[in-house]
Amino acid sequence: MVPGLTRGRLESVNLAVVRYSPETTDAGYTGIDKRPVRGPVQTGADVLVGDTISDLRHHGGRNQAVYAYAREDAAWWATELDRDVTPGMFGENLSTVGVDVTHAVIGERWAIGTAEFEVCSVRIPCRTFAGFWDVPDLIKRFTAAQRSGAYLRIWSPGAIEAGDTIEIVHRPDHGVTVDEVFRALTGDHSLAYRLLEAPELEEEAHRRARVWLAGSSAEA
Repeated sequence: MVPGLTRGRLESVNLAVVRYSPETTDAGYTGIDKRPVRGPVQTGADVLVGDTISDLRHHGGRNQAVYAYAREDAAWWATELDRDVTPGMFGENLSTVGVDVTHAVIGERWAIGTAEFEVCSVRIPCRTFAGFWDVPDLIKRFTAAQRSGAYLRIWSPGAIEAGDTIEIVHRPDHGVTVDEVFRALTGDHSLAYRLLEAPELEEEAHRRARVWLAGSSAEA
């Protein structure tokens, strides 16, 4: 464990209940409705065994294998929207307690159960998410709130289950956080240079950062 960091806890592991949703997704179906499951869940290559990702053009793969969201941020949304926000309602696979997901460092690794995961990207809200919650302006509100949760790579396979300890076993020195990446990708291009300082960040984010920086240079 990284010295000075508090251990967190995995409150639940959530897997998809597939919904028919032609109005909100090009795929016609969505796996955003994730619900807690009992017992151990194994990791696959780029997905939790038993989970479903319907829109593979926009979701899933190595850089979006597992989505984590903090219950502390979920509690904020419960107050903001005056509604119950149960584990899995953000489409998250991992509902965490005691881990500052918003300010996690890109590239930090979490040991959970017998598996290990690497923070690698952020969740950008989409119309499927807004439709699932039935909140028409949710994309705008989610972006403004800057509580994006984090996508994780599966660093090493294993089994996880509710109640497991979350240990941060590695944290890069560059300090680029989930919050910074989210702000950059949702409009604050002054942070583009920070994206390039995190080699663990997905390549698409690096590509966008280079485009923004090239544009700034041309204007100058």
